[in-house]
Amino acid sequence: MLNKLLFRLFPPTCLLCGAPGDEGQDLCAGCRTDLPVNARPCRRCALPLPAANFLVCGQCQQEPPAFDRIIAPFLYQPPMDYLIKALKFQGRLAFARLLGGLLGRMIADRNEPLPEYQLPVPLHPSRLRERGFNQALEIARSAARPAGLTVRSDSLRRIRATTPQTQLAGEARRHNVRGAFAVDRPIAARHVAIVDDVVTTGSTINELARLLRTAGVAEIEVWACARTPPRG
Repeated sequence: MLNKLLFRLFPPTCLLCGAPGDEGQDLCAGCRTDLPVNARPCRRCALPLPAANFLVCGQCQQEPPAFDRIIAPFLYQPPMDYLIKALKFQGRLAFARLLGGLLGRMIADRNEPLPEYQLPVPLHPSRLRERGFNQALEIARSAARPAGLTVRSDSLRRIRATTPQTQLAGEARRHNVRGAFAVDRPIAARHVAIVDDVVTTGSTINELARLLRTAGVAEIEVWACARTPPRG
């Protein structure tokens, strides 16, 4: 009832063009068609593949990651990159509701078993104080609503402040996050989903997945709003 009242008082408005929102989201139908869909993702890491007859990319075949699969419905290209940057660096939390809603609807529509928990990628306390919020947690909360999932933000902890991944190349990213996380509370689940805003090289989520494997988690998905396509 509260949600219905809020929608009447503050009807959804497209965050990209200002037109009335469509289907209860802060996005109009026209701008929805402009979002860069990740149409041919690798079934393991969600990296865009060159043709539909490819199922798994060569990197995942040669060196399988610690997680089972990434679900990333969009590419990190305009206007998706604008939505994510506005959330992270401008503190526009309404964008988390839209991004999480888009992700959550796709997850809810899948004909596959859902995880028992969503685990947002944690921020170090110093970064959390600086930013004021954890964008992965805000996205996870909105993504949880369509399927009624549980978000656990107290299970994983970042124990070491690291250089921002955006400032590093691939190999340096892997070394940067090695040993940066810890499991704070026992995870009594066999199937979980790590939630983040965007996946670039996958170093952070792979390190978290490796940690969760040692904690006894059998199936690990990664849910992200967007996947960065390969350069070139």
